[in-house]
Amino acid sequence: MDKVAVGDGVCARRTAALRWQSRLWYCAAVTFVLVGVAAGGWLVREQLLIGMADLWIVSDPISRADAVVVLGGGLATRPFEAAELWQRGLADKILISQAPEKRAVSIGAMPSHSELNREILLKLGVPASAIETFGIANKTTRDEAVALREWAERNTVSAFIIPTEIFPARRVRWIFHREFRATAVKIEVPSIEPPDCTRRGWWKTEHGVVAFQNEVLKYIYYRLKY
Repeated sequence: MDKVAVGDGVCARRTAALRWQSRLWYCAAVTFVLVGVAAGGWLVREQLLIGMADLWIVSDPISRADAVVVLGGGLATRPFEAAELWQRGLADKILISQAPEKRAVSIGAMPSHSELNREILLKLGVPASAIETFGIANKTTRDEAVALREWAERNTVSAFIIPTEIFPARRVRWIFHREFRATAVKIEVPSIEPPDCTRRGWWKTEHGVVAFQNEVLKYIYYRLKY
């Protein structure tokens, strides 16, 4: 009986060991699968987010125009792009949107947004004779579109180039096309890709995520309101 009991004990221990070994292999296999799924999901996620940006971003091919338009905002990108287009001979004039003046600007404590754009253009080699403002206290992109149409009506114009960042480009193009649809003026909106908000890595920074999200909401708002 003792030998049988000993044999049974050995078998039980072997069975328990095999069960633990099986469980360990199962856990290892599950862990491996989960890691693989997570890695694959991350790669798919990246491609999905890039695809979302590709579907959203629009950019017009550009040709010779009467003027390059610098809209409000985008101080780190828009005047620089405008100066480059001017230097390439794609336009003889650069139009700067006249933004509303803040209280600090009105008392001379700081330069206005329009003045900052002008200073950047001058430092980039654009002569003062080639720079002009349009509109009065343009608060929104729609205000800028209306003001630019009125400027075009007072001048002989056939085309404008309006460079803007990759995410606002769809909304900007839509509102300017809407305001100019009854005219023969051609509107071209090339998109600019800022270093901190690229189509292949926009979700990696808070600025990129917020910019994309805000522009989707703004576009919906513009389509509903105008």
